[in-house]
Amino acid sequence: MKLSSSILFTALFGSQYANIDAFSVQSSPLSSYARKNTALHATVEKTILTPPSEIPDDDIAGMFEEFVVKTYGRYPLTIVSGKGCKLYDSTGKEYLDFVAGIATCILGHSNAELSAAVTSQINAVHHVSNLYFIPAQAKLAAWLVANSCADKAFFCNSGAEANEGAIKLARRHASMTSGRGITDPIIITAKQSFHGRTLAALSATGQPKYHEGFTYGGEMVQGFKYVEYNNVEELKKLVEEMNETPEELEKLGRKRGVAAIMLEPLQGEGGIIPGTKEFFAAARQLCDDSGALLMLDEVQVGMGRSGLLWGHEVLGVEPDVFTSAKALGGGVPIGALLARGEAANVLVPGTHASTYGGNPLACAAGFGVAPDF
Repeated sequence: MKLSSSILFTALFGSQYANIDAFSVQSSPLSSYARKNTALHATVEKTILTPPSEIPDDDIAGMFEEFVVKTYGRYPLTIVSGKGCKLYDSTGKEYLDFVAGIATCILGHSNAELSAAVTSQINAVHHVSNLYFIPAQAKLAAWLVANSCADKAFFCNSGAEANEGAIKLARRHASMTSGRGITDPIIITAKQSFHGRTLAALSATGQPKYHEGFTYGGEMVQGFKYVEYNNVEELKKLVEEMNETPEELEKLGRKRGVAAIMLEPLQGEGGIIPGTKEFFAAARQLCDDSGALLMLDEVQVGMGRSGLLWGHEVLGVEPDVFTSAKALGGGVPIGALLARGEAANVLVPGTHASTYGGNPLACAAGFGVAPDF
């Protein structure tokens, strides 16, 4: 049955809209009533579309207030352009940018080489599926492997995604590919750590304030334990405890064990606390002794922020897995999970993937950042 436009609009928005043509573009793009009372029904054949040209540009703060979810407390600044280390707001005022997009714009703003790399790629092809070979992805992976302890790279879109991938890798390694047969894998992280906003990465984050409101039965994703950062004895004790299977689990045919120790080489959220060589050497040895993976979150400290390309180089350890993002693309969204040895072969087709991960545009940006090192 085909309904007339007036009947459709009366059903959707009330009788005052009965005479509106549902199949033409209207000239009231920001009508609060129309936007907030729209519902989807099986009878709707075509909805009203507002063209971008009708969205105003003279009340950015107002549109944020009305239309953007308030996950950030924003400063009253509207940034419209940047050059080098300078930013400019909508009034023309100049700022020295110490934030760098939160440790992201490693080459500053409007960098000529990065702009050229991105422009060239988007003029060629900006996105294709990972069902095909992507030259920029292969080249960026080769550069990362050549300049780290890693053997292979997996690309995604953010640090949280990279850490989620690392968590999946650790669990699969412990349960299926390491020969340990662990059914209850434990990942040890540090108190005051920060590993991302997605659910498992947030569970890995050792800060209860970030867990509030996201638990099930009072628990986050199971399988994470926390130790005091740089406390060698506490780490040793927890690894020993977690590598023992409680009797009640044994009766069920289950086995508990440490799948990974996951740490930041330098804590940011914890108060800018550098890791100690002793702590990271102990973590490396404990992983070697138990068959667990040492996984390092280099999302913020990596890409040169420690004085070396990777933070773990300062600490004198080689992880089995480490993650990168933020500065990797110079401000273009990209994340990477890098692995070596047997850890590099844990994820196979069907076990992990990303639609946008490793796309030509993002990888061209990453490869465009690389020469500055």
